[in-house]
Amino acid sequence: MSAVKALVISADPELREQLSVTLRVLERRGGERWEHLEARNGIEGLKLAWRELPDLVVVDEIASGAGAFAVAKDLRGQMQPFPGAIVIVLARKQDAWLARWSGADRWFVRPVDPFALGDAVAELIPEKETA
Repeated sequence: MSAVKALVISADPELREQLSVTLRVLERRGGERWEHLEARNGIEGLKLAWRELPDLVVVDEIASGAGAFAVAKDLRGQMQPFPGAIVIVLARKQDAWLARWSGADRWFVRPVDPFALGDAVAELIPEKETA
């Protein structure tokens, strides 16, 4: 079975760890293997997303270098749009319209409820086929 790839983009090490823990719980719950990738800023995250084509990108609104909206807009706005799911972690609920505009599939306001995030990711990521 091939691994589900997830990329977490955030300058905040606590948020990166919280999101990674949530993804590890999903791995245990679903029995699928997950490959975890991390980027500390939006520019590094964009390069990694296009190189690795993860199944899921979770990006912090306040990612340095390029924020979450710029990352999502870049991934969705290409001639061949990014095929994976994009989740944005918002600092303020008022920015939900920007998340929608940028092409994110889902968004959550800090602090992120790990159960709600886990449920959303489970909906967004289909089970991988056995190779």
